[in-house]
This record gives sequence, structure tokens and C-alpha cells, in this order.
Amino acid sequence: MDSPVKIPYQSFIEIDRNSETAIYMQIANQLINAIQRGFLPYGTKLPGTRTFSEILEIHRNTAVAIYDELSAQGWVESLPNKGTFIIGENQEKPTRVKNFEKNSLQNYPETAGFSFKTSNILDNPFEHSDCEYVFNDGVPDIRLTQIGQHSRFYSSILKRKSNQKMLGHYNYDGSEFFKEHLSHYLNLSRGLPISKNNLLITRSTEMSIYIVSEILLSAGDTVLVGALSYFSVNMIFQKAGVNIVSLPIDEEGIIVENVREACKKQKIRMLYLTPHHHYPTTVALSAQRRLDLLDLAHEFGFIILEDDYDYEFHYDKSPILPLASADTKGMVIYIGSFGKSLAPGFRTGFIVAPENLMAEMRKYLGIIDRQGDILMERALGEMIEEGEIHRYLKKSLKVYQERRDYFAELLEENLEGLVNFQKPSGGLAFWLEWNIPVNLMQLSRNCAQNNLFIPKTLLYQTKDLTAMRLGFGNLNFEEMEKSIDILSDNAKRLL
Repeated sequence: MDSPVKIPYQSFIEIDRNSETAIYMQIANQLINAIQRGFLPYGTKLPGTRTFSEILEIHRNTAVAIYDELSAQGWVESLPNKGTFIIGENQEKPTRVKNFEKNSLQNYPETAGFSFKTSNILDNPFEHSDCEYVFNDGVPDIRLTQIGQHSRFYSSILKRKSNQKMLGHYNYDGSEFFKEHLSHYLNLSRGLPISKNNLLITRSTEMSIYIVSEILLSAGDTVLVGALSYFSVNMIFQKAGVNIVSLPIDEEGIIVENVREACKKQKIRMLYLTPHHHYPTTVALSAQRRLDLLDLAHEFGFIILEDDYDYEFHYDKSPILPLASADTKGMVIYIGSFGKSLAPGFRTGFIVAPENLMAEMRKYLGIIDRQGDILMERALGEMIEEGEIHRYLKKSLKVYQERRDYFAELLEENLEGLVNFQKPSGGLAFWLEWNIPVNLMQLSRNCAQNNLFIPKTLLYQTKDLTAMRLGFGNLNFEEMEKSIDILSDNAKRLL
């Protein structure tokens, strides 16, 4: 049996004297780790507490506490007049101590010891950069959010004794209070004649689409999307194994006649739309085409999955009501996000659908998000009830409209003749089409060298199209000026 003194304990035991974890527990956990990984196998004799305390330069009482902890957890046994030994099950004789490798003890395994499925489809498309200036695809400015006001709502709810019982049980149906107020809010703002029984609360739009695809799509189904569509949604569809067919988009949205022709050629299961502001081109689907699509859905029996992307952000006039508001045949599933203009932690997703389908969706939500965030939903419900949502959105829309107008002026001044664009009626992004083909990836790299980051997810380049989607909502006037200057200078150099 190996002598306990020969074991280099100092090589694999590290003590952090500033840690909140007691020293004896730090050492005990590291010894257990060494035992579990075979570095201290069955039969190894540990040094006496006095010797052990000298080796690690700790108090003897600490060493006693370590051995007591190991004994209590069943890792060692103390034999009278013999010492303390590591014990183990189903081992007939002691084994020799392995070579100690500090990295092997302290690092988690880099690779799994078993095979598993991999998916290139779900590779993260998002990039990160340390550039001072960043274009995104159109997100709100967190600096405008009234975090203090939002926090007071949440804090007030958390302090109420009547709400504390919410923390003690699962409720994957979500807050009934929030659903009641959200259904009323959607009725007034979007003309949806729904009740809380038509609502499912989710964490995000992506979760909503995932649940929809799990229930309604099967491998081999055909889904229609715009010729340019939302990349993260396409990833979900591809993971479901469906066939994605892209149809042309013009200045009035998806072309209805192409939808009809597609339906005549094959069975269509679903049509995915972002009709309020088509992603990424920002065009709005015309009122007549919305009615025509509803007729087609009823005629050919396909589902319309309506994503109200950026519905909260409109400037020049009232937005066209969703397709779901005119749906009398139960062919539309309406999804969206609530509170996008608020701080990120105060946002939520939702699905609107007929009650019989909603019952099935609740089953799936109960698997992937059983707990939900009942207190946050309560806070959002009270913000609707007290008019806070309306007041905040009214203030922020004024700021975003001013930013939209100024962004358009900067584009006209700095990129005149190089790009074509239409000032969007809503949303937080512009769609720019280049008049002269330019290598957008090279342009992005050059801009990054000048402190402006343009992610590849904003770039759209084919044989017939050179375009990009540039968000303005997160930029103030000074940041807009600097960002457009960098973009313009690098574009002109490249051309």
C-alpha cells in the first residue's frame, strides 16, 4: 500500500481563502473529486490529521473537520491503531495511486464519451464585436426604458403576501390576470375578438413558433415564406424537416397569385408571414392582399402563421389590422411579442389560436416551460391595467420617429446615388438596396476595422440583389452620424 506521505496533495488541492465556502469543504470536495476520478483509489491511506494539516498549512481542527466530512459522506473509514483509508464498493484489493495531473482533476471533460446528434441548422448565426458602433436588425434602445418604474411594479408585486403563494406551485397556463388584460389589450389595439382562453404566454416569438411547428408540422410538409424571410424562423422550420418554398415579395408584400399557383402544384401546409412590416424588407402587406390570402387559406386548407413583427412601432398612420382580426374560419395562428419597447426582462411572447388548438399547445408548453414567470406576467398585467404600457409606448414612439427621420436624412446625404430605400412607416430598421454591386462581406470587414460592426445576418447578396437591413432604433443622433460616416467612407473606397 502506498505511503500517505508520498501522495502530492499540494499538486491538486487549491485553497481560496477569500471564498465564501469554508476551507474544510473546499478541501473535502477536491479530495472527493480525486477519489471519484481514480487518483485516490480504494485502499489509499490518508495521512494523520496532524501531518495533513502541516502538508496543506491549515489548522489541525480543519483537518479533523475534513476527515469527518469524508467519513460522513462514506468516502473513508477510520480503523483503530491503523489510520484512515479510502473505501469503495465491489473492490477486492487496493490499487495503486495514479499519476497526478492537476488539469485532469480541475477541468471538466472537453468532449463527451458518447455519440450524439449534431445539427448545422441550429448553428448560432449571431456574431459579437467590441466595436463602438453597431448596426443591428432593429431593436429598441435600452437606454430609453424606464427600468426604475418597471422595477417598482415588480418589486411591489413580490412584496405582497397574497402573491407569494404563486412561487410555491407550477402554473404553465400562465397568469390568468395577465392573459385577461392582454386579451383586452389585443382586442383594442389589434381588433382581435379574443378571450384569455385563446392565449398562450411564451418566453419569445421563437418559442411560440417552435411550439406551433411541433404540433402542426411534420417532416415533408411544405411551408411558404417570403423570398426573403426571417432567418431564425427558417431555422426552426428546417429543423422540423419541412420543405420551405420562397415566393416573391413586392411593394405590397407577398404576391397572392404566386401563392395560388403554389397551392395548385402541391399541398401547402402553412404560409408564414410578417405582414405588418415584412422581415427584412419592411414593406407592409396591403389590405386587399390580406383578404385574398384568407380566401385562399380557406379554399386550399393551409394554415396562415401571422407574426406581428414590430406591430407596436408605427409612425405615420394607424397600422392595418392583422389577418387574424378578419379570420372567421379558424385558419390563422397569430403570434407576437409583448413589451418589446420595455427592458428585455419585461418582454414576453404570445400565441393566439382557437381554443381546441390552444389546449394542445398548453401540453407542449407544460413540458418546455412548466414554471413560466408568473410574477413578471402579473407585473405586465398591472402595467396594462394602469395605462403604463400606453404612456411609455407613446413617449418612445416619438423618439423613434425622430430617429427614423434623421436616419433617412443621413442616408440621403451620405449615400446618394449608391442606395435606394423607402422610409419605413413603422418598425426600427431600414431596407437598403445598392445600385452598384458591392461585396457586402468585404464592406462589413472594412467597417469593422473602423469601429463599426455590421453583422452578416444583415447582409443580403445574390446574383440579382445587393441589400442590407440596418436598424436605427438603438442609435442616438450622434451615433447615427458616426455610423453612417463610416459606412459611406468605406463603401466609396470599395467602389
